[in-house]
Amino acid sequence: MNKFYVLFFALALSFGAVAQNCADAWKKVFEKRGSYAVADDIHRSVVIAVWEGEECYCVQGKARVEMGRIKSIWIMLEDEEYDFIDKELLDSKGKAALITNGVSDVFYTKDKEKFQVFFKEKIKPKKKGYKQVGGPGEEFK
Repeated sequence: MNKFYVLFFALALSFGAVAQNCADAWKKVFEKRGSYAVADDIHRSVVIAVWEGEECYCVQGKARVEMGRIKSIWIMLEDEEYDFIDKELLDSKGKAALITNGVSDVFYTKDKEKFQVFFKEKIKPKKKGYKQVGGPGEEFK
């Protein structure tokens, strides 16, 4: 019976690991480290999560930001040219996607294409840890 529980636990862990996609992984980084403010501009090194049905993959791209919201995006092609997504991009409330902590809200085209933008250059650096020392050793006993 113990083997059954071990097998069940291992399978549950493996399904949990598979369920995380690149967008979830980027979100965790931003949640852990935080982000500097994203200024209004064209940002030339962003990660764009693209959903096709239930599958998600991430690509490099550019994003134009106005008033803290995504106005347009370009997806980088293999030859490093850009494909402009020439469609209106709106969040679930019908507005341009808001950027919070370096991550945009999920947004859609009228064709139901689904995207999210991560401003990777705005991630704050890792926090420094404490320098650890060992015990007193023989020298102090």
